Amino acid sequence: MDFIKRIQEYQQLEKQQAWSGTLMEYLEIVRKRPWVCQLAHSRIYNMIKEMGYEEKNGIKKYKFFEKEIFGLDKTLEKLVEEYFHPAARRLDVRKRILLLMGPVSGGKSTLVRMLKNGLEKYSRTDRGTVYAIKNCPMHEEPLHLIPKELREDFEEEYGVYIEGELCPACRWMLEEEHNGNIENVEVERVFFSEENRVGIGTFTPSDPKSQDIAELTGSIDFSTIAEYGSESDPRAYRFDGELNIANRGIMEFQEMLKCDEKFLWNLLSLSQEGNFKAGRFALIYADEMIVAHTNENEYRTFINNKKNEALQSRIIVIKIPYNLKVSEEIKIYEKLIKQSDLKGVHIAPHAMRVASIFSVLSRLKESKKQGMDLVKKMKLYDGGDVEGFKQKDVSELKVEHTDEGMSGVDPRYVINRLSSSLIKTTTQCINPLDVLRGLKDGLDQHPSITREERERLLNFISIARQEYDELAKKEVQKAFVYSYEESARVLFDNYLDNVEAYCNGVKIRDPITDEDIDPDEKLMRSIEEQIGVSETAKKSFRE
Repeated sequence: MDFIKRIQEYQQLEKQQAWSGTLMEYLEIVRKRPWVCQLAHSRIYNMIKEMGYEEKNGIKKYKFFEKEIFGLDKTLEKLVEEYFHPAARRLDVRKRILLLMGPVSGGKSTLVRMLKNGLEKYSRTDRGTVYAIKNCPMHEEPLHLIPKELREDFEEEYGVYIEGELCPACRWMLEEEHNGNIENVEVERVFFSEENRVGIGTFTPSDPKSQDIAELTGSIDFSTIAEYGSESDPRAYRFDGELNIANRGIMEFQEMLKCDEKFLWNLLSLSQEGNFKAGRFALIYADEMIVAHTNENEYRTFINNKKNEALQSRIIVIKIPYNLKVSEEIKIYEKLIKQSDLKGVHIAPHAMRVASIFSVLSRLKESKKQGMDLVKKMKLYDGGDVEGFKQKDVSELKVEHTDEGMSGVDPRYVINRLSSSLIKTTTQCINPLDVLRGLKDGLDQHPSITREERERLLNFISIARQEYDELAKKEVQKAFVYSYEESARVLFDNYLDNVEAYCNGVKIRDPITDEDIDPDEKLMRSIEEQIGVSETAKKSFRE
């Protein structure tokens, strides 16, 4: 298809998806499709659920995450079933901040990015459609126009629960522009977009001395304050803080625990009551899922500070550990390499596997079970067969160390070393030994590795080499077997032809000269001797 035509079709689809109308028209939409006014947590849960899942060994594997996050099925199931699902049912868990805690490069940011990108796409589908009061800076739910006194009756008739109040800007618009007549208020379809600051907010901590709370809650509009004369006039205020624009969707706090305390105070009311304070206005309602991420050290410091007790009680922590399966680790590296422009470099078989073996070994912890070492544990975790152990032992092994996977070599380090090997100008192919050499050389450049840790990692490189040697040996043996099978079949057919001629007392035709010759006694005896048939027993064996 011509690319220009595809652009035109895309633009046409954008126009078709756009919609605007009155509140009365919107109520008809709500009657037919009540899901359009679902709350933020419910929308996110349905987005994940509607893509489906597969259940294996009692663990749900959600298709929403399967192309980006590997080896964390149990963690993701816990996230969906213990946080999003009850939050979608309006249980108290939705009044908590979701804090993803784990080691660096463990997938926390990837997980949040997937939720944000997913919401953008979902809002363009029928099931994810979002409508808002037209020109509202917080693109709020049009049902907030329904008076409180009528909401119970509305729920009885429409089966839809209404939560929240009008923002200051919409309240002013309703009273001053429409004289309180809600039926005249215009409604439009909106599409979540981080780029356009609709339904998706992101806050990144910086220097607390220069960073302003206005980044979260909005600020006075100095270009209009002189015209309207009061800071409490909504027209003289810009409701464009991250908490404002994230309404109806998701609010990400990057490295939340690095934020200055003054930025976290707003979260106390927002998480528990669903509102926040801005300027000289009443509390502003906001329906948004708050997600933050941090590492373990910062989290320990945070919980040890008694001043943070109020916020601690409003946080649900989900640990995001490193992956502990070699086969899944390979997928991580393959995904990252595919995103690069290294099409001309060939990666030999097992190159990614040896890197994955090294990574996973560094994350495992020694077991107290007799006969269990790290290599056996690694194979068992990956679904392999280990003599003396079964897959049911995996759950017992994981109970031994609940923090397993929270430390070790991160994928970023391995990818950095692979990148160094891949971009060498003389390299057309990298093999497992190149990978192991690159991993070893990188240890000298790693600033945070102690001498003891370096020795431990060098030992894992040696183990990875041994595992590769075993893999290579099996591959060679397999190649010999395939080659031998064909030769053995031809030899066996030849032997049977000679035995048949011997038993019938006839000659055999030579396939090359096409002459009749006597059965090849030397050939028959060479095979019979291999299976222990003596000279005296050969006649009875052949017959």
